[in-house]
Amino acid sequence: MIRKIIRIDQNKCNGCGLCAKACHEGAIEMIDGKAKLTRENFCDGFGDCLPECPMNAISFEEREAPAYDEAAVKKAKGACPGMMNMFFKRAEEISDSESELQTQEIKSQLRQWPVQLKLLPVQADFYNGADILIAADCTAYAYGNFHDEFIRGRIVIIACPKLDMIDYSEKLAEIIKNNNIKSLTLVRMEVPCCGGLQRMLEKAVLISGKNLKIHTIIITRDGNKIEA
Repeated sequence: MIRKIIRIDQNKCNGCGLCAKACHEGAIEMIDGKAKLTRENFCDGFGDCLPECPMNAISFEEREAPAYDEAAVKKAKGACPGMMNMFFKRAEEISDSESELQTQEIKSQLRQWPVQLKLLPVQADFYNGADILIAADCTAYAYGNFHDEFIRGRIVIIACPKLDMIDYSEKLAEIIKNNNIKSLTLVRMEVPCCGGLQRMLEKAVLISGKNLKIHTIIITRDGNKIEA
């Protein structure tokens, strides 16, 4: 099948091994002092290795390659970090004042529909003059104050690079290019696969030709916020 996969320029590779460490699927190995893509069916095409390479030796290419074999990756390496089971112990006892606050209705701050990137048009009135929030699917569940802190006053676009298995760079670029957008805020999870959404947005801004800075916020799996 023809699909997106990484390419490692052996002439540029300095053998630092950072890409192999960054590849959570185990597709890259160090052989004779050089990084090599040894298992093409382990490469998911998200490119977690790209930003780690100090020599810019890694790039994407579209070519004939075996399909990504998630089952084989799990068998060889165990579940990826984003799929690892975790349980977060929360305080079970709350004060009377906190209990009263929790019984108050929390108002939705959503201003438009649809919200899924796959369903959104590339041009719409609600984009113009808007502050745009691009959020990974899981962030709204992981971060308790998501509506008030992130959705309020913004137009929402949500996607998951791991589940959608689509490179949304071109569509995001069209949205940015065809509308008068004020700002871009990206809220993503800390898990490696979520880095794919960040790279898609960075590529989209570059393609669009717009001078827009991306404000990135990372949400940890236990619901904390990190300013990137």
